[in-house]
Amino acid sequence: MIQVYSEALKKTISVDRLIANIQGTSDGPTVVFFSGIHGNEPAGVFALEESLRKIKPEDVRGSIYGVSGNLKALRQKQRYIDEDLNRIWTEHNLNKLERKEKLNNEEHEQLELYVFLKEILNKGKPPYYFIDLHTTSSKTVPFITINDALINRRFSNQFPIPTVLGIEEYLNGPLLSYINSLGYVSLGFESGQHDEIKAISNSISFIYLTLVFTKIMGRDDVPSFLEHFKTLESESKSIRGVFEVIYLHKIMEQQPFKMLNGFENFQSVKKGKPLALSNNETLCSKYNAQIFMPLYQPQGQEGFFIIRKIKPFFLKLSTTLRQFKMDELLIILPGVSWEDSKKQVLTVNLNTARFLVKPLFHLFGYRNKQIDKTHLKLYNRERTAKTKMYAKEVWYKTPV
Repeated sequence: MIQVYSEALKKTISVDRLIANIQGTSDGPTVVFFSGIHGNEPAGVFALEESLRKIKPEDVRGSIYGVSGNLKALRQKQRYIDEDLNRIWTEHNLNKLERKEKLNNEEHEQLELYVFLKEILNKGKPPYYFIDLHTTSSKTVPFITINDALINRRFSNQFPIPTVLGIEEYLNGPLLSYINSLGYVSLGFESGQHDEIKAISNSISFIYLTLVFTKIMGRDDVPSFLEHFKTLESESKSIRGVFEVIYLHKIMEQQPFKMLNGFENFQSVKKGKPLALSNNETLCSKYNAQIFMPLYQPQGQEGFFIIRKIKPFFLKLSTTLRQFKMDELLIILPGVSWEDSKKQVLTVNLNTARFLVKPLFHLFGYRNKQIDKTHLKLYNRERTAKTKMYAKEVWYKTPV
């Protein structure tokens, strides 16, 4: 047990790794909520403790888990102790994790979470849903982040808030990217600024909506369902639709960085607008677009992102291309080939395929994860997604 303090509520609660586990009285899906992966983001922990303790097993069809992430960092109210727990979920790290003799603080946390995750997947019943609750250092409307797979798009489309996809192309090792690579629905929910009380109430609303949308609970079992829906709808300030990350300013090690004051998530910025200071130089926007997750805290490597709204036509086009597996035709293009017989990774020779642009591959569900001087590797979430597990769900049949 650790003590976790909320500045918003002026309250301390005691939590363990498992905040709650509710086993329903009938079969149904498995829903896992993660919270506090970053220790300076306790809102999700308080939201899970508040909402899940009120749920009766007889109202549940399936299994619900509420999980605390970085216990040591939560206790100290720091984003992390030794390294960011939400940047180390790579296959390389996991393959050596259980064999390492000496683990740092975050690796200890990761090992416990990894063992827990494997137990859930071995003992639980599908379909599986994984939700990671977060907050931001800047003012923000509530929003969803996803890896760009159709199962994620369609599930997130039920919520009355904006969705941002493609962030996995710019981050290495988030927990949800690892879970998504296993093929399961996985969503990140950013509920508000770290210590705002709205960050907790928005998380509570999102938790209840998730339980209804997964059909682990019925609308009648959540009497305030409509109120929770309207809460998120109102908090989104009419910002809806799907956005895509097009730029990240990465803070290099030992590089001084300061975000200029006053920026909020989804705020429109013009090309040339001063955004931050780095090495005493002014960083200006390279696009007419929206700023995303500007960094207003000492810990963190991502200074700010730039996002742009995706037109519905291109969303529909990409859905059609993926449903008919049209990416098989990409290898006809010069310089493009499959990495191996599994056909999950494309290798692009930049010497012969320089005319190809990332948006083309994005339409087919490919995201860049590795670049060297001569080759680009592109990974496809659709080929690993366990689509059949979700194909009969009502939300999956809803066009995006």
